[in-house]
Amino acid sequence: MGPRFGYFLSCEEFGPEDLVAQAVKAEAAGFDCLWISDHFHPWNDEQGQSPFVWSVIGALSQACSLPVTTAVTCPTVRMNPAIVAQAAATCAVMLDGRFTLGVGTGEALNEHILGDAWPTVDIRLEMLEEAVALIRRLWTGEFVSHRGSHYRVDTARIYTLPDEPPPIFMSGFGPQAVDVAARIADGYITTSPDTAMLERFRDRSGGKPAQAGTKVAWAPTAAEGLEIAHRVWGTSGLPGELAQVLPSPRHFEQAAELVTLEQTRDKVTCGSDPVEHVTALAPYVDAGFEEVYVANMGPHWADMIDMFGAEVLPRLRDLGQPGAVSGRAAGSKNA
Repeated sequence: MGPRFGYFLSCEEFGPEDLVAQAVKAEAAGFDCLWISDHFHPWNDEQGQSPFVWSVIGALSQACSLPVTTAVTCPTVRMNPAIVAQAAATCAVMLDGRFTLGVGTGEALNEHILGDAWPTVDIRLEMLEEAVALIRRLWTGEFVSHRGSHYRVDTARIYTLPDEPPPIFMSGFGPQAVDVAARIADGYITTSPDTAMLERFRDRSGGKPAQAGTKVAWAPTAAEGLEIAHRVWGTSGLPGELAQVLPSPRHFEQAAELVTLEQTRDKVTCGSDPVEHVTALAPYVDAGFEEVYVANMGPHWADMIDMFGAEVLPRLRDLGQPGAVSGRAAGSKNA
């Protein structure tokens, strides 16, 4: 059985009404599931949105029937894990069990807003491990009191709970985070078809499932798609740990000035050629992820969803079948 394919809802770029409309259209087009980002700020002012993810998920539960994963929530600094536990439990009830809590160590961009110091990665991973354990305790429906290294909870009980606690997936982009994910999470989240990290997670977790996601820039022409990708999402081309430590959209805008148009062209699939979009996503299928998500950069999301439903998803599903030829070969123009 091949992977499921999902649509990635970007709370940095779209307001709540557009996000719900995208979800409805994605379901009609044949997408299997949804990712939704959780941000207090967009990466830059050009993106220009930041709706509260838990409100949007409530609306999604009434508008479509697709499963939803947060990609990802940081339950450590901006929001106390006890509040995240309550919010996620309510979402799981409203979605009738079709909810996965995706968590990660976050970025200063979103998490510094209450004035807390931004911890080092070692401390952030330690905080996340404590937070996940606390969330799971609260999902038992028992009264919980907790005095840990980072959090305190006093006789807290969550009364509105799903029949089964939702799975918790964790994002990780390096060996240290991947190892924590393998130890504490029910699954793995990433944005790269990095087979080394995926295999590391599989080996250390005993074969737990994994999700991956990416973005494309569908537009009538490749030139327009490239212009949109570079203007709206040039920040995604920043190297190393900058995305974790820069504190505001204006800092991301300043740093993104160092990203060239050629660098964006090399990283983003632009335009309306379905073969190019199949080729871009084929490495995720080849890597063996159970779920693969894709978002569209810019205003042409309706056309992108239509094209993916008609021409891209069927080819990707063929690639995911046992015995299929290599995704790159099948995606070539000569296939």
